[in-house]
Amino acid sequence: MWVGDLPPPPLERDPVNDTPTLDEQRNQLVDEIVAGRPLPVAVEQAMRTVPRDQFLPGLDPSKAYTDEAVSIKENPGGPLPLSLASVPSIVAMMLAQLDAQPGDRLLEIGAGTGFNAALLAEIVGEDGQVTTMDIDSDVALHARTMLNKTGYEHVTVIERDGLKGVAENAPYDRMIATVGLWDIPSAWWEQLADGGQLVLPFRWRGQTRSVALTRHGETFVSDGMELCGFVPIIGQDGERTAELADGTIRVHYDQDQSVDRDLLTDVFSTSLVELWSEARVGGQEPFDGIWLRATVSDNTVCRLEVTKEALDAGVRRPAIPVRSPALVVGGSVAYLILQREDADPERPWRLGAAGYGPAGSDLARKLVAHIDAWSADREAVPTMTIYTAGAARDGLVEGHVIAKDETVIVLG
Repeated sequence: MWVGDLPPPPLERDPVNDTPTLDEQRNQLVDEIVAGRPLPVAVEQAMRTVPRDQFLPGLDPSKAYTDEAVSIKENPGGPLPLSLASVPSIVAMMLAQLDAQPGDRLLEIGAGTGFNAALLAEIVGEDGQVTTMDIDSDVALHARTMLNKTGYEHVTVIERDGLKGVAENAPYDRMIATVGLWDIPSAWWEQLADGGQLVLPFRWRGQTRSVALTRHGETFVSDGMELCGFVPIIGQDGERTAELADGTIRVHYDQDQSVDRDLLTDVFSTSLVELWSEARVGGQEPFDGIWLRATVSDNTVCRLEVTKEALDAGVRRPAIPVRSPALVVGGSVAYLILQREDADPERPWRLGAAGYGPAGSDLARKLVAHIDAWSADREAVPTMTIYTAGAARDGLVEGHVIAKDETVIVLG
């Protein structure tokens, strides 16, 4: 059942100054989320019930009801925080993917503020069981403290490496990760019941997607994929970065890909080639599906990050400078670009490819072909089937194979 058209519950206003109460601000945020994406009844009700502001002490309470992430533990040694309170609309989207039911036994990997665990507790009810875990002792303590203060003492909080899971409370009907995973740990296979659901921010070829998976014996099969972004889990190192142009340009790739930094050292000093597709997009129209669909057949897909310093030095601006899909082969690269045109007022932005290096033109043509394939069916989503690393290759479903440390992925 879906409730996108139902009115919110009655709201109370502050009788003194008529400013919105926190309850009203919370309901207004949920209204905005539901307007963009209908939610299952249980998810919407939980979002309207659990007070996010109480899980974020020290923050202006009204800021808790904006659709933004909030850092709860900074990382002095890196560019990303160690822990974040996720964007509420992403939280709601992933809970809808999980589709938890009353009485379910759940495991959450990445305790964060405890807010997500409270939402899960509301959804599964008194007959259900929620366990949340975090490797960081400060984060786990914060989650425990906030859950206790808000009436969710029955949620179990464990300080432990998320890659190990929590075997003592298994088997689980559903598992959800709120940290980015490059691979699925073997312990999770053992702890999720057959037929159970796993939702995780899965990382491959430089992108992150919230992938909903159902376990069928010794395989996971996807039920859907949504764009997202999460702090990566501690303990997985299958991703690599090649820094170019004195660190002002970075190519992010997977360990199984053939990217040679030495061959790319001078690639952005070569001549630029620009090729254009027939695809156009509106100002708010997503085009991230190009990246996703390209990974179904192309092992050269990576993520390109171009800093302001590189742009000021004359490097062609990618479609999104901090994260755009790129194809990398040897000493050549091509990546997604766009330009504004007036041919179609509804879709003024035309998509194309910029190429550098000796094979820049060929790679740009290849990327344009990916763009055109996506444009012909923009809503299509590939299917992902995941096997354990030891699975016999002749038993895999047909599709494009990506090998990771503990699993083998087939995209089709």
